[in-house]
Amino acid sequence: MVSNHNELIVSLDIGTSKVRVIIGEIGTGSINIIGVGQAYSEGIKKGAIVDIDQTVHAIREAVDHAERMVGVSIENVFVGITGNHIELFETQGVVAVSSEDREIRDEDIERVIQAAKVVAFPPDREIIEVVPKEFIVDGLGSIKDPRGMIGVRLEMEGTIVTGSKTIMHNIVRCVERADLRVAGIFLQPLAASQVALTKDDKNLGVVLVDIGAGSTTVAVFEQGQLVATSCIGIGGDHITNDIALGLRTHTDVAEKIKVKHGCALVDEASEEERFKVTRIGSEVEKQFTQVDLANIIEPRAVEIFALIEEEVYRMGFHEDVAGGYVLTGGTVSMPGMLELAKEELDAPVRIAIPNYIGVRDPAYTTGVGLIQYATSFVERKSGRAPAAVKPSAKPAAPKQKESGNFMERVKNWFSEFI
Repeated sequence: MVSNHNELIVSLDIGTSKVRVIIGEIGTGSINIIGVGQAYSEGIKKGAIVDIDQTVHAIREAVDHAERMVGVSIENVFVGITGNHIELFETQGVVAVSSEDREIRDEDIERVIQAAKVVAFPPDREIIEVVPKEFIVDGLGSIKDPRGMIGVRLEMEGTIVTGSKTIMHNIVRCVERADLRVAGIFLQPLAASQVALTKDDKNLGVVLVDIGAGSTTVAVFEQGQLVATSCIGIGGDHITNDIALGLRTHTDVAEKIKVKHGCALVDEASEEERFKVTRIGSEVEKQFTQVDLANIIEPRAVEIFALIEEEVYRMGFHEDVAGGYVLTGGTVSMPGMLELAKEELDAPVRIAIPNYIGVRDPAYTTGVGLIQYATSFVERKSGRAPAAVKPSAKPAAPKQKESGNFMERVKNWFSEFI
């Protein structure tokens, strides 16, 4: 039951195989996941939108499921974004403290962040967010939150996260056509880290790996900050395709077999676990064992982990990640994936799972992380979480589109959350 005293916030995770919508109830110092909706998606390939109509349909379906579960009408969503179009840039801003008593306030922090955004970018780039690393007050550094301190000069060192204007344009267009408004766009690895990583993980040095259906996102954290991110065009769908080829069956059948009987390690697979498959071009079902399936899955899983390790090497961080690897994403739920990862990566490895009823699955890490990230971000900006829904037993009514240049509106949305 939704409390009238708590705010609700909604995340939208547009994945390659599924679109997920999660509704979180924000209480005093706590978050409760009260609604989840998901729909199969065919409009995304390797993390990029390739069919707007299919993507819009999947968003609407996922939203409808979440609305019916909770009895609300969703209006605003916080959206995650990732992909190889993401680029990180170091930045610095400097301002004079504006108040007469020289006390640093929210408006000073806002001005120094805005000053850090004054950087020349190619016309095809758009700022997603600015992530502060540290604040410096009159030469004194390593300050995480300078509010309330006394000073004359305020500096900020941080990271600007930018993305492809075209890709962001298409994401916002899909959300808008699904009769929703974008409350904010955040980088998925940063959002997922809210759930998947501890403060010690980030300080020690760790690689967060999100193995999705169509792509794998690799993000490196050091000294408490995201320092590099990349996307590999391989994921769980490649395992599904291998199963379809190996068993000579349809991909939808292969996906169900993978989820129900899949095992990533031949040594852990069982000869006793058997299943039948209707093969393409034949009416006769053929029986296979889990060992047969594991012999198909393990080579592809080994390749995925080899590519992950190569990517970390390419980014120049392999020797620095003392905290090892943290895995998330729907693909890592398969039995044997954790053990295989430890063997192939030769490092400490664990799987991150959200600790909320109804979403205790690595596939929901990004969606739950978006809610936590958006909540902390917006509360930091305004002192309260935004209303994302209105109580209602009916689906959301169509929203009126705002007028004006599209990308100008996108810039305005971003400026409200940066």
